[in-house]
Amino acid sequence: MNIHSAFIEGLLAVGAILSLLYELIAIFSAWRYFRRRFPHSQNFTPPVSILKPVRGVDREAYENFASFCKLDYPEYEILFGVGDPDDPAIPIIQKLIEDFPERSVRLFVGSPCHGWNNKVRKLCHLSRQARYPILVISDSDIRVRPDYLRAVVAPFQDPRVGAVTCMYHVKPEPRLGSEIEAVGIASEFFPGLIVAWLLDGVKFTVGATMAVTSGRLEEIGGFESIADFFSDDLELGRRVSANGYRVEMIPYTVWTVPGSEGPLNFVLHQLRWAVGLRHSRPWGHLGRLLAQPLPWVVAATLWIHTWDAAAGFLGAYLALRLIVAWMVGVWGLKDPLLKRKLYLVPVWDAVSFFVWAASFFKNRIEWRGSEFYVRKGRLVPVATRQ
Repeated sequence: MNIHSAFIEGLLAVGAILSLLYELIAIFSAWRYFRRRFPHSQNFTPPVSILKPVRGVDREAYENFASFCKLDYPEYEILFGVGDPDDPAIPIIQKLIEDFPERSVRLFVGSPCHGWNNKVRKLCHLSRQARYPILVISDSDIRVRPDYLRAVVAPFQDPRVGAVTCMYHVKPEPRLGSEIEAVGIASEFFPGLIVAWLLDGVKFTVGATMAVTSGRLEEIGGFESIADFFSDDLELGRRVSANGYRVEMIPYTVWTVPGSEGPLNFVLHQLRWAVGLRHSRPWGHLGRLLAQPLPWVVAATLWIHTWDAAAGFLGAYLALRLIVAWMVGVWGLKDPLLKRKLYLVPVWDAVSFFVWAASFFKNRIEWRGSEFYVRKGRLVPVATRQ
């Protein structure tokens, strides 16, 4: 074996070992995280404003919205915001108001705030109209259980907590692509968040739930300060954390009900986010390579050409990845799909790597019918690029 071949063999072996070590860290992180006791109090129930920015009609939209009207919580309001008076979601929201007259549900049309992030523009308006000091924001395709607000609000008993977020299950359509994406979120995305919690603390929120006090929001400049950012949930948590407050990620799950898509649309969806994150957090995006054992293990196995190495690397990969998926998705989050579809984890890993690699060859994202560049986390319309 020449020096060049030996160097490549050593590099691939080290990469495979480091990526497998990451899986061991994920297992330890999950064990620590899900054994924690999180605050819960039946007596701590400050009034809450739920902010729901909406655009268009999601799958099962009425059922998603209605779940927020059935919460076991003494005092809260729900504020819906749409940007266009012709938005097809308006009749659904109006029906909701009629069906739940006992709830304080208000609808606001228009986005007077400036910014390229359509969702955050609506949040600027809604946050100004909110009556209560705790704001709970969630995407329009989220569905919740009756104890949702009690779980999300409980950490605010500690004045050091500035924001709260939680994880989610995906309710996929009975399509392979939709199921692969749901498996990937439970088996890779959330383990990554839990590893971040262990190593560096939570400095982000997740769009499924972003809860923040009005005081902490005002300190970071309100939603107006992040109205141009691609990843508003990441930016909100980062800024609250930078101000010295803790962001609490609770082991509580909501449901997201994604819209109907074609068989490969989930790949385009993941690519859009990968391109956006590459320009928002370039070093973190590059570092994802060491958190993906499949390409390292396959490359090392093909290069080294020994049965012992192949069996060792592939066996370790399958065992550790399935343990991570089971601990986080099945044991921790009680994800019903992952429990039945563990065999899709390697399929997701292959898709995830190719999406990651493809993100380095694309600089634009298509979002809501418009094209943007992402520059230092900010959305820049293609037509206005300098």
